[in-house]
Amino acid sequence: MKIGDRVRVRESVVVYHHPQHRQEPFDIKGMEGDVIEIVTQWQGRPVSANLPILVKFDKKFKAHFRENELEII
Repeated sequence: MKIGDRVRVRESVVVYHHPQHRQEPFDIKGMEGDVIEIVTQWQGRPVSANLPILVKFDKKFKAHFRENELEII
């Protein structure tokens, strides 16, 4: 998986920060978006992030994922 790939959420992932469902549990399984970053460094130092893949779904909604929660379209 690399930056720019189109991906789909293949597992049930519940988020609480979706703009239209703020402060409520919302399952984003099946949503599609673009990989915009893979977190490997923070302030110039290497890190091992738990959720390293950042996906942008629309203008206001981004979320971090593990690689096994996504599938490339």
